[in-house]
Amino acid sequence: MVCDRCKTAVRNELEKAAMTYKSLELGEIELDGNVSEDSLRSFKDGIEALGFELIEDKPAREVNQIKKIIIEWVREQEKKNRRLKFSAYLSEVVHKDYASLSNLFSGIEGTTIEQYLINQKIELVKELLVYNEYTLAQIADQLNYSSVQHLSSQFKKITGLTPTHFKKIGALKRRPIDEV
Repeated sequence: MVCDRCKTAVRNELEKAAMTYKSLELGEIELDGNVSEDSLRSFKDGIEALGFELIEDKPAREVNQIKKIIIEWVREQEKKNRRLKFSAYLSEVVHKDYASLSNLFSGIEGTTIEQYLINQKIELVKELLVYNEYTLAQIADQLNYSSVQHLSSQFKKITGLTPTHFKKIGALKRRPIDEV
């Protein structure tokens, strides 16, 4: 789940399946009590019909947790923990060494954690460019790029366009966060 509409859709399916929950967050539901097999099956069928999937195996849950942490890291507007390298931050939050997390992520997703992080950052840059609220220098600073040139170079490498050209064509090139 990546947006409020997703949460609402999942919340509705939980109610249809008569399942109670403690919390409903990005990619994660904490259930309240035991769940019958029928309720779980009904919920799973309901969310799959909406294009979601129920992740039940531990490695896939860990990868989902890593994705959630990356999205929160990139989208966090305050700069707390920004000077800490992401690899150190991830290891600290998940309580596992980065090498094992990286191997797990790459094995399941077919891409590296670093590339997924860069893709998320570029999608946020696209969003900020479309909204036209910040200069490229402000965006580079906000996302902890070493320079505007570094941001521009990475942006062009990922999108094939310069940030200035992208700004001109706008939202046509943006992808929803869950498709990154």
